[in-house]
Amino acid sequence: MRRLIMLFCSLSILLTSCNKSKEINKNNLKYAEKLAGLEYSNMERDSLLNGLNTALEDYENNRKIQLENSISPKIFFDPRPINYKNNEKQVEINWNIPTYIELPENRNDLAYYSISKLASLVQQKKISSVELTKFFISRLKKYGDTLECVVTITEELGLKQAQKADEEIAKGIYRGPLHGIPYGVKDLFAVAGYKTTWGAAPFKDQDIEYTAEVVKKLEEAGGILVAKLTLGALAMGDVWYDGVTKNPWDLNQGSSGSSAGSASATAAGLVPFAIGTETWGSIVSPSTRCGVTGLRPTFGRVTRDGAMALSWTMDKIGPIGRSANDCALVFDAIRGKDEKDQTTTDYPFNYYQNINLNDLKVGYLKDLFNREDYRGKQNDSISIEILKSLGVNFEEVSLPTDIEVYSLAIILEAEAGAVFDELTRSNKDDELVAQHEHAWPNIFRKSRFIPAVEYIQANRIRSILIEDFNKLIKDYDVIVCPTYGGGQLLMTNLTGHPCVVVPNGFDDKNHPTSISFIGNLYDEATILAFAKKYQENTDFEELHPDLFK
Repeated sequence: MRRLIMLFCSLSILLTSCNKSKEINKNNLKYAEKLAGLEYSNMERDSLLNGLNTALEDYENNRKIQLENSISPKIFFDPRPINYKNNEKQVEINWNIPTYIELPENRNDLAYYSISKLASLVQQKKISSVELTKFFISRLKKYGDTLECVVTITEELGLKQAQKADEEIAKGIYRGPLHGIPYGVKDLFAVAGYKTTWGAAPFKDQDIEYTAEVVKKLEEAGGILVAKLTLGALAMGDVWYDGVTKNPWDLNQGSSGSSAGSASATAAGLVPFAIGTETWGSIVSPSTRCGVTGLRPTFGRVTRDGAMALSWTMDKIGPIGRSANDCALVFDAIRGKDEKDQTTTDYPFNYYQNINLNDLKVGYLKDLFNREDYRGKQNDSISIEILKSLGVNFEEVSLPTDIEVYSLAIILEAEAGAVFDELTRSNKDDELVAQHEHAWPNIFRKSRFIPAVEYIQANRIRSILIEDFNKLIKDYDVIVCPTYGGGQLLMTNLTGHPCVVVPNGFDDKNHPTSISFIGNLYDEATILAFAKKYQENTDFEELHPDLFK
């Protein structure tokens, strides 16, 4: 009973101003009851006090244990609905790397070559990996400060990897389309020998002598790491400890976040692709703002080992690239099971580049498209008509509405507050640049007032949401929707479903807009192939900001 009382009232204790020198009293308890939506009698309060003060001692004992960011709770989120089954057979992917690609007369044009084109040049030895790496490092040095999108240029490591790639290719050892291709990572991935700042002043000198598994996977595929790119501090927004990462289309505007540098650098041609992360829009939002293509994979598709944790049940890792096909190439290299991240799975990725749109069952969220005028509405309407002209037969669908999805945001807040508990307790959160009401310092503080029972109840409601959303999407191959609105962005992050976001035009201020394609769990292949067909019939991914051409 004592432990039950402690669990039930854990938040209540955290809300109080009490500490070891001041015991919890009935007045403290009265205020804490309000957050729990309860009202105890005086007799009940008298009965609780001894147990609560004992619990307070237990919490103080627990706080003496140092918990590194890499330690996750022994609780794992599984996005799969009840009785879920998935195809287990992996087919060989034909990437159709072209053989006719030539070096451009203007070498600056290389900045916007697709991975496939760059792979063709490297494989055919028309350019060496070292040359290509030096080219992109020079662009990082030239434009990185302008965009405030680079934390560290990993020049020494990159050139070493490029030299190795050239030697292997000369010997006939070819690792695949990423062999010899430079890229960048969001600076919440640990890379041995380089600082890992998480974009935040309290951690700007942090050395983690470890390399994230995603970086290892890309190295195994032959990728060349040339930069650690900015993120909004502790994975929120585009404000980091040394500035605001810029949108290459408008330097007066931030690039959005939190994968701010990954999207900005890719859009400006400073890297062919970059790795980002998403908890609630952190790939989708900067990809939209910067006019690039982003893939948010299914939860558990890509290992998070060596990446900064923000929310153990919502964090996901994915590529940001020039096109859906580029994202598919990268995703294939980084996906898969990893024993160090027990949430990961090893389902197949059966990607067909020439998918027949007539064979797909496609839904669209008509209610969201029919909202009163929103930024990008006209472009979304045009995108729908383009897809119809390609043979897509749309069926109207609607999101589940029985659950107030924004009320489930406490799941993220509670987990983030636990991740950065020590930052709050040490008052080092004062060192973060952003200090407004909706910034992390205040959210972390607020999270201490979320009752443990309310967090668990929210996760139980999340289970219902997963079943409801899967009932909706299981009958469709793709659901097309506006990138924002109607709570779908939070909803699909909570349910763990994959999403591809692609540029689809510009607004009246020449800022990029986007449209999103949502898929079934573990079916990134279909939505990427769908997006590829859309991009083959539009040219938005071929448009680039003038200042960086």
